[in-house]
Amino acid sequence: MKIDNNIEEYDSLGEDHIGTSSNTPLRMDAFKLSNEEKIDIIKDDVRHIMETLGLDLTDDSLNGTPNRVAKMFVNEIFGGLNPKRKPKASTFDNKYKYGEMLVEKNITVYSTCEHHLLPIVGKAHVAYISNGTVVGLSKMNRVVDYFAKRPQVQERLTIQIVKELQEVLNTQDVACVIDAKHLCVNSRGIRDIESSTVTSEFGGKFKEETTRREFLDYIKLDTKF
Repeated sequence: MKIDNNIEEYDSLGEDHIGTSSNTPLRMDAFKLSNEEKIDIIKDDVRHIMETLGLDLTDDSLNGTPNRVAKMFVNEIFGGLNPKRKPKASTFDNKYKYGEMLVEKNITVYSTCEHHLLPIVGKAHVAYISNGTVVGLSKMNRVVDYFAKRPQVQERLTIQIVKELQEVLNTQDVACVIDAKHLCVNSRGIRDIESSTVTSEFGGKFKEETTRREFLDYIKLDTKF
């Protein structure tokens, strides 16, 4: 099915914020090219876009933009596509026998909407209940950042964070809530600068009303220093 023949359908899918899978859609040959090769190709593509828009790339301010954008795409905002960058989340025995939930709240999320390639900015709140192992606190932040650094749908991002931590910790008792602003909504289209999107994924004990409520109460706490 060619996109040219279904442009209205594809536009509506993007506006309706529809995703197709809990896995990031990647081609089988996604990592055939080196990062340097990808940067060279993307640089030419960005230059073509800018020239098509009528910009004068001989201007000192614009001349380096294609290369800067290409490096940013590959090495930064879409760096989470590369499985080699997946954080090594080492686990440790829960020797202090802490049996309650652990909550890491207000984790900064910088991602990119896969429908318009515009920023998603917000906060993630992640929790788990140990079944004998624990993970370093910073690793929870790194897991969020890794899956955020790719073209995303917020629902998928939320699920991916929970699934990864469930695997790392060998427990289903993991939860995640994300509250984020989408610039594809805030800066274009309806241009509603006040709205934000909230998504959640609850596993194991967090599906129980009491445990879920406890988690949601924790993330409402106003932490000040």
